[in-house]
Amino acid sequence: MRVIFAGTPAFAAASLDALVQAGHEVVLVLTQPDRPAGRGMRLQPSAVKTRALAHGLAIAQPQGLRLDGRYSDDAAAARARIDAAQADVMVVAAYGLILPQWVLDMPRLGCLNVHASLLPRWRGAAPIHRAVEAGDTETGITIMQMDAGLDTGDMLLQAALPIAPHHDTATLHDALASLGATLLVDALRRQLAGELVPTVQPTEGVTYAHKIEKQEAAIDWTQPADALRRQVKAFNPFPGATGQWLGSPSGELLKIWDAETVHLPVTGALSHALAGTVVGVSDQGLDIRCGDTPADGQLSVLRLTVLQRAGGKRLPVAVLLNGFTVHIGETFLVSAGEPS
Repeated sequence: MRVIFAGTPAFAAASLDALVQAGHEVVLVLTQPDRPAGRGMRLQPSAVKTRALAHGLAIAQPQGLRLDGRYSDDAAAARARIDAAQADVMVVAAYGLILPQWVLDMPRLGCLNVHASLLPRWRGAAPIHRAVEAGDTETGITIMQMDAGLDTGDMLLQAALPIAPHHDTATLHDALASLGATLLVDALRRQLAGELVPTVQPTEGVTYAHKIEKQEAAIDWTQPADALRRQVKAFNPFPGATGQWLGSPSGELLKIWDAETVHLPVTGALSHALAGTVVGVSDQGLDIRCGDTPADGQLSVLRLTVLQRAGGKRLPVAVLLNGFTVHIGETFLVSAGEPS
């Protein structure tokens, strides 16, 4: 099958590799333009461009696809290349540009999307983050026939994946990228065999996974411990949950990369501690009072297990404490500001 592939990050690169390995003829790869990154802010290719170059595939990097938009020249050039490719189908995975109707209409079999959720739950830009943040027990991949709406097209194939307690966005992303690549190849095989049956998305259960903003990183210690654990997991690797540590004169902003909910016996000191207060220090982590109410003689607290100081590396708390002194009773700012 002649395939145009449109994608940008590592999630999409897994699907591109799978298409090539399955023997499909990838006639054109669309990916976002190179962006400055790293300490030197040098232009860096996307993960998809890197894999496309390794496979020797033709690449286009338009800044936009609207023929009447700001980048109309780019769009016109892309249209000429898409038309010349004479593709049977376009596969889209985390491309990052909205496809106008002319793109959706051009391939003979239309455009298929590899979406990292069980639609209609978590339509939109950040389905993996939002599933972890919400405490969902499962997510998955939907192969969808694209239409003009935001992830509203007919579903062609789905596969579920349990969300385990240890999963954060980084590890769940990798598992879903692999599942998406496998499901995509299966979907194209079934499409060739005429076995795919489009299913209209139900109107019930629709949720939207809005884009992650940096200001969401700040921990509000008045929230329940398990909600904060999910926030920490959801925002690893981006943007990283933050807490402003008032135990240092400068009010140092710490990145919180991993945490767990633990249940401690209620004592007088614990029950009277304010949200954001350190109530335990050990090699296992820093225990922080949150907004929970004691129940059955126990109180849920958030145990911080992996932290990062400004300019430093991510470290397990047991290692961090070798050069960073923390005392019971010291506090985080109840709701920290956005990191600079």
